[in-house]
Formats: sequence, C-alpha cells, structure tokens
Amino acid sequence: MLALVEAYRAGLLKPDNWLPNLIAGLIVGVVALPLAMAFAIASGVKPEQGLYTAIISALIVGVFGGSRVQIAGPTGAFVVILANITARYGIDGLQTATLFAGFILLFMGFLKLGTVIKFIPDPVIVGFTAGIGVIIFVGEWKDFLGLPVQTPLNAHFYIKLLALINAFPHLNWTTAGLGTLSLLLVLITPKLLKRIPGPLAAMAITTMLQAAFQFNNVATIGSTFGGITQALPQFHLPEIQPAHAVNLIGPAFTIALLGAIESLLSATAADGMAGTRHHSNQELIGQGLANIFSPLFGGFAATGAIARTATNIRNGGNSPVSAIVHSIFLTLVIVLLAPFASYIPLCTLAAILFVVAYNMSDIPHFIHLVKHAPRYDILVLLTTFILTIFTDLVVAVNVGVILAMLLFIRRMSEFVAIEQQDHGTLKDELSADHITPPKGTVIYTIQGPFFFGVAEKFERAFAITHSDPQNIIFRLRDVPFMDVTGLQTFNEIISQFHKRGVHVYLCEANPNVAAKLTNIGITCQASGGRVFNTLAETIRSLP
Repeated sequence: MLALVEAYRAGLLKPDNWLPNLIAGLIVGVVALPLAMAFAIASGVKPEQGLYTAIISALIVGVFGGSRVQIAGPTGAFVVILANITARYGIDGLQTATLFAGFILLFMGFLKLGTVIKFIPDPVIVGFTAGIGVIIFVGEWKDFLGLPVQTPLNAHFYIKLLALINAFPHLNWTTAGLGTLSLLLVLITPKLLKRIPGPLAAMAITTMLQAAFQFNNVATIGSTFGGITQALPQFHLPEIQPAHAVNLIGPAFTIALLGAIESLLSATAADGMAGTRHHSNQELIGQGLANIFSPLFGGFAATGAIARTATNIRNGGNSPVSAIVHSIFLTLVIVLLAPFASYIPLCTLAAILFVVAYNMSDIPHFIHLVKHAPRYDILVLLTTFILTIFTDLVVAVNVGVILAMLLFIRRMSEFVAIEQQDHGTLKDELSADHITPPKGTVIYTIQGPFFFGVAEKFERAFAITHSDPQNIIFRLRDVPFMDVTGLQTFNEIISQFHKRGVHVYLCEANPNVAAKLTNIGITCQASGGRVFNTLAETIRSLP
C-alpha cells in the first residue's frame, strides 16, 4: 500500500496533524542539509547534487514508499561505491548506474522480494557497514587536516592510507583547527542545546568564521566547486557510451542490493519507534522510483536514511507530509541561501562525516559480536569487514553471504542423525499392537533435513557391509524435508540394497516428503510400493 494512501486512511492527513509534521519536516531538512552536501562531495560530485538527491528521493519515497515515516536521501553506505563509479565513468556514469539500480529495485518490489532481503545474515551487514565506516573515516583525513595529497577516488584503501600518512607532516594547522572545532560542535551541541542539530551548528558557526576572517589555504565549497548554483535541477538524460553501460550493470546491482537492505532496515527501525508496520515490497517500489527520477534531475543514488527517519519520528512526524516539507525546505535553501554556501569549509563537512562514519561502524555492537557471537559468525563478520576495506563491497558481500551459507549448511548437517533402533527400545512403542520385529530386520530412524549437505553422511552410514539384514525399515517421521540431492542419494542407497536382495521399507514420512518420494520413483523400488503410515503397519507387511 502507498504510504500516502495509508496515511490518508489512518486519518493522518487531517489539519490536526499538519503542525507536528511541519515541525518534523523542517527539523529533518535542517539535519539533511549538511549531510546531503557532505555525502555528495565524498561521492565525487558537486554539493548541490546531494541536495537534489535529498529533495527528489524524500518526496517520492514519502509518497510512493511502504513506510509513512521514512525519509530517504543520500547516505554514507553508498559513498564508497559511488566514489569508485564516479572516478571510473564520471558523473554521467554514476547517474546511469543509479538509473539501472532504480529499475532493479522496482522489479525486486514487483517480484515481492522485500522479505528475501531480510535473510542476509547480520554479521555480513555489520561487517560491511563497519568497513564502509572505516573507509569514510580515513578518506576524510585529507579535508579535515588540509593534507596536500592527491589520490584517485578509486585507488585501493592501502594506497590512500599510505599517501595520507606520508602527508601528515604537511598538514594545514588552520584547517585542522577549524575541523577540530567543527567536530566538537557536532558532538557537544546536541548535549547542550537538544533542539539544535550538531551538524547544522558546526556548519553555521564555521561558515561565519570563514566568511569573517577569510582564512588562507582553507578549502571551501566556493574555492573547490565554485559555490552552489541557485537554479533548480533540470531534466537531463545521462550520456553514457554503450560499452560503459554494460560495465555499469554490476555496480547497479550493488547499489540496488545495498539500497534495499538499508531502506528495509530503516523502515524496520521506524516500525519499532513509531509503532507502525511497513510494506516491504512497496518500499522497494518507492525506492526504485526515487532512484529512477533522482539521476534524471541531477541527483544520484539514495535510500532510506535511518538517522533522518529517526529524527522525523522523534519530532512528531507520523505521515508523508513531513517528507514533503523536508523537500520543500531544501528547495528553498537552494533558491534563497545558495550564495552563502561558498564559505562552508570542507573540513566542517569532513568532521560531520567523521561522526557519520563512527555511527555507521557501530563499534560497540561490532565488539560485542566479536566477544560473544559463535565462532562461525565471528569468521563471517571479520571476513566481510576486511574484504570491504581491502577489496570492494561487491566482493565482501558475495564472499560474506556465501561463507555464511556454507557454515550454516555445515552446522545443519551436524544436527542430522541416522540411528539404528534396538528392538528392546521398541517394546513399549509396539506393545499395544502386540507385535515385534522379526529376526533379520533392522530399523533406522533418520532425524533432520535430508539435503545435499548431508548426502555424504548418508552414503557413509549405509556403505556396503559384509553381512546384510533381510529387511531394513527407514522411519522418516523426523525428516521435515528432502531436496533433490537427498532424494537422489536415498534412491541410490535403496537401489544398492535392492540389488543385494535386501527388502527396504519406508514409513511415517510427512505428506510433503512422501509426495517427493513418490514423484522421483523411490517408492517403486521400496518393498510394498508405498510409504507406510506407521511402524506397526510396516512390520505387519514383512514376509
């Protein structure tokens, strides 16, 4: 259901709700203002493009998304990916990849994959977000300290790190001092003045200081980008060569996957705070539309922003009206206040990103997992974290998910057991039926899912022995499912026993497993030609 329609049905669009949503929208807009510019610069594009992204994405997701309190915009999680795309293919390449990602998100929503995204293991998510946080933190040293170093945006992490360390003796003390003041303002302001966002206070104060004193060698938006244009974004189709378009499909899938994960995490967090219930598939559709229209009007990739969404809820936002107000506010900022942005120091935006990187990394949670999580999960966490930093996010997520799956399969296989039941232990169970298994009959009970991960275990358990029983009964009541590899293995085992003159009987399978055994032809090889309902019924059918 559309967020706007749901809000209307809940009566949240009535005039009584306008004031709290108006206030929440203005506050969120104030918070988004420095963040949008900081994320744009870190992604290798102009600061106003960050504002365009925030305006368009928040408006579209607010109306067409699946959460009525979600605030979308550029986020820190995208910075590393987007910077690499910009360095290789330019701004048009970045916008093309975003456009592709929008269509991918749209299809994911239409295919109802919203719930599937939630199955990505937590260690993988924590690992790559922490890794991204480290990359953002190190990447902002240059602007925060005024270091005279130039490295390509897509250079490997260790190359950037070594270049920054070598440039430390040449830091600009004025820039470093202004950056430190900015960082203190970001951290302290919310504690002293709870209603004033720290990033806004830092940006306002340091911008006034720079405008008043005109510090030499302090990089600003004006000196680096020539200021921010006062014009509103115009419709523009990205220009990209066909060969590059093919190369951008991979990064587009990465943007779509990361955008889906972050937007649904944000929507889930919002549900817990606001007592709402989001619609996962509709949220993906809203995010898809936002990422289609954002690059067409000068923006780039966006997703649900957890911090801005939380700010919206805490300040009374309960409908898409707050997202709409947020977009109107940022539009007015571009039109009315753009000339003043020329004095914004880049070190201030770097300080803001320092805090964003710390919050993204969620160091307390990361340390908690390392100390208390099972060793398999710790391995997945650290592998994803290290690969994110030293390779790239695509490799890290793929390896993390595959490693988590393999370790899960290994753990699942450990819980699968094949046990031979002693006739003495069956006396109580069969006493009511007044029967006992005849001599030469062996009864096995299989416990756990019979899938590809345990096929080898079954083959070993039923390997050819020197002496065979006359009858073998397989009890399948504790087998919840069987996959095709398990079925094929089971079929081969029964065929081997059949060739050796051993009669194999099957019993107590659930309807789903019984149907699979019949469809693949296993019951035809089993004695009796069917799956018996009970053990007693099976024993009575023995010759």
